[in-house]
Order: sequence, then structure tokens, then C-alpha cells
Amino acid sequence: MTPTSAGLTSWLDKGASLGRDAPCLTAGDTTHSYGEVQEVSWQVARALARSGVLPGQTVAVLSANDPVAFSCVFGIARAGAVWAPVNPRNQAAENQELLELFGCTALLFQASFAPLVAAIRDRLPALTTLVCLDSDEHGVPSLAQWLDGVPAEPLQVEPVDDVVMVVGTGGTTGRPKGVLLTDRSIETMSAITLMSYPFPDRPVYLALAPLTHAAGVLCFPVMALGGHVVVLRTPSLDDLLDAVPRHRVSHAFLPPTLVYMLLDHPRLDATDLSSLRCFWYGAAPISAARLEEALHRIGPMAQLFGQSEAPMMVSTMAPADHWRADGTVAVERLTSAGRPSPLVTVAVMAEDGTLLPAGERGEVVVRSSLVMAGYLGDPAATAAAGEHGWHHTGDIGYLDADNWLYVVDRAKDMIISGGFNVYSAEVENALMAHPDVADCAVVGVPDEKWGERVVAVVQARAGAQVDTAAVTAFVKERIGSVKAPKEVWVWEDLPRSTVGKVLKTDVRARVLAAR
Repeated sequence: MTPTSAGLTSWLDKGASLGRDAPCLTAGDTTHSYGEVQEVSWQVARALARSGVLPGQTVAVLSANDPVAFSCVFGIARAGAVWAPVNPRNQAAENQELLELFGCTALLFQASFAPLVAAIRDRLPALTTLVCLDSDEHGVPSLAQWLDGVPAEPLQVEPVDDVVMVVGTGGTTGRPKGVLLTDRSIETMSAITLMSYPFPDRPVYLALAPLTHAAGVLCFPVMALGGHVVVLRTPSLDDLLDAVPRHRVSHAFLPPTLVYMLLDHPRLDATDLSSLRCFWYGAAPISAARLEEALHRIGPMAQLFGQSEAPMMVSTMAPADHWRADGTVAVERLTSAGRPSPLVTVAVMAEDGTLLPAGERGEVVVRSSLVMAGYLGDPAATAAAGEHGWHHTGDIGYLDADNWLYVVDRAKDMIISGGFNVYSAEVENALMAHPDVADCAVVGVPDEKWGERVVAVVQARAGAQVDTAAVTAFVKERIGSVKAPKEVWVWEDLPRSTVGKVLKTDVRARVLAAR
């Protein structure tokens, strides 16, 4: 069969074709050119083959944000192997579960994670190749030793069944699943990105969020244009504010929690952000009030909405879409997730599989080559996700008459109180408009009268004191008494995942335990 793709390496190679000496990956004062990253990837691919790693087998990378580690990703793809990004903030038990689920045969890791690797390696018999990226002191070869004598000569093996990446869904709702992403999925995601947002000839992308998540895959469309990726090793907002004017950053991505922290940063207004063309936000709902503030104080905000199973670009909202033609903020759209992307069909479905008309709420479903190939080793879950011929996102939402998508809740987070459906995201958006609230989570708990009781847990802004009665009245005024919380709790901080998402399961468990 004639190959139709070249895996993830096509993005690197396209950038290199525009100039091998151009800067590709930078961290601190060290820059790696496109040619240098290509050569490392050729060596890694050959070293994997020499170590017995076969096409279609899984290779994990456990590292903080680092250009060398990210360069190895392209070597994995060149070998026809499957890249398994592992979140370095996970606990040892969770990473062991993921590596076991993925059937990893090789692991490339940074020395700082050697104790974690030592704790789990003996429990992973399939793991036969280990390489420490930056040290030779942990009983395994360093990357330099492993690559010693391996020629930096081109190599490209086709991916098996087009699968190039396996991503863990996380264990917040039970045992994690392995999402199989194909080169076609990544190709579609990258094409949508390039079609939907503004890009200069050679963009400069600042990767502050983990490269194991959204920040990593956003590198691919940037590389296709020969762009420069500036990698921040730690998620420091001070470093972000230093890097934007220093490197003339055109693109960046932050989840909403970090956007809020940036808006509260004392240096924000004094920093030159004039180079920004596209400041992406996503991975969780954002407060409309704080988004409007960001439009005025940060600049060209751009939304993306997706999930691991349909990465990043189910719907998009470009910077221009945040504004009306007369130059005022389009406040009516700030709670939307944008419009369905050019290469994606989005619909809203009832439980019986009926597609619903504009304005009616149901599950958001998707058709696109963006969608995953399935869940690794789980045909039942794969079939359930594709029921009725559509990919089921698990999100509740609706499309308005102008085809703007509004995601009102995760299906599992919807609260039924007094016979009414209460969407936690709607309540949270009202809470986030209060000037004393920095972040919040809304959950339902059992109630003899209402069936479920709406409980809000809020985190105060720095220096603020939250008056719970005033907050409740504030929400009632905006969305009515049925949806307003029956209780408001104030916590110093909210439990979060390793990528900053509020863990509602943990919030609900703590509320129940306290009650």
C-alpha cells in the first residue's frame, strides 16, 4: 500500500525544508536548529531499532518541558513507534498504571524522575529499554551514551495502522483509558489550527504548559511554518512575561486557571505584549467576566475546544470573533466554545440518538478525521463512544441559530435539583463574575427535599473576603434561585489535576465528608 503519511515527523521536516539553520526549539540560552533536531531524531530512531523496539510498539517520555526530550518524540515517530507522553506531575502508581496499560517497551526519562522510575520499573516486565536523558548515574545509559556511534542519517518507518500517539485519559473517573491517535488525527488538528487562527510567516510559540498535553501538539502546526518554539521548563508567569518581549512571541497557550493568575500578576500591565497575535485558552471553561478583562489587558485571545479523543480543535474561536464589527466586545459570545471547526461536523444528540434542533440541549457529538482510532484494548468503550455513528464527547451543550456551540456541562456533572437540570458550568460562570471570587467549583450532593443540593466552593481573590450570603444573592440575581447554590463554602484552594483542572470528584468527596 502506498504510504499516505510520514507520522509526526512531517511537521519537523516541513519546517526544516524552509531552513535547517533556523531556530526550532529554545530553552533558556540554548537554541536547537531545525537541522540539529532532525539529526537527533534520526539517531533516536536508529537507536530504538538497535535496542529491539519494533514499529507499532510504545515508547514513553517522562520529562519536564525540555527541548531534548521533545526532539526524541520525532525519533520515536521515525522508528514507526507510538509516542506515549507521560505527565511528570503524576504519582508513581498512576504512571505505572499508564505504562502498563500502554504496554511500553521503552522509556526515556530525565534524571529528576529516576526515583519514580526505580519504584515502578520492576513491575513492568515489558519495559526492556530505559534511557536517562541527562545523566548516566542511575544504572541505565544516558542519552549521549545510548546514541554514541549511531549515525545521524535519515530514517523513516511508516506507523502501524497510522497510530502515532497514545494518550492517557487520567484516572479521575476510574481506571484510565489509552486514547489511540493517528497521524490523520494530528494532521487534521494541525490543518484546522492553521486555517482558523492568524499566523505570521515564522510564528514564535511560547510553550509554558506541559508539552505532554495541549502545549505539545500545538508545536506541530507552528513547525510546519518553520516557526520557533520557546520552551519554559517550569510554569512560571514571571518567565512568561520575560519571554514574550524577549523573543517577540506571537502565540501562547494557557488553561483558564493560569489566565486568571496572569490577570492578577502585578507585572502584566507593564509588559510589552504587542507581538502577540494569538493567545489560546482552553482545556476547561473560562469565566466570561475574566475573559473580557483579558481581551483588554492581554490582547488577542483565542479559544480552542476539544478532548483527548478529538484533540484540541472540535470548535474554535479566533481573536477577531471575540469582537463585534463596531469594535466592542461580543459579550454574547464569550460563554460559547466557538463555532465547529472547518473539518469537523458537530451536532447535539438526545439519549435515543435523535439529532436535536438549534437551541435544544443534549450531548455534543462529532464526526471528523480528528476523532481517535479508539481506546487501546477496550473495544466495548470504543463502541460506546461511537454509538449511532457519531463520537460522543460526554459534554452537554447546544448550538444556537448562528451555529455557535455552547458547552454547559459534562454529562456526569449535571445536577438534578427539584426536578430541574442545573448545569454546574452555568452556575460557575455566574460565580466567577463576582469581584471577590478567584475560582470556584459547583457540585451536587444528596438532599432529602431537592434530590440534589447545589453546593458551591469558592476560592477568594488575594486580599478579598468572601461574604457567602452576598455571593448567593449575586448568583440568584443573574441566573435565578433554582440554579443558585443552596450552600457556599470558602476554601483556601481547590483540588486540581496535574494540568490545573479543578477535580470535582475530590471537591464533592470533601464536601460530603465535611457534611
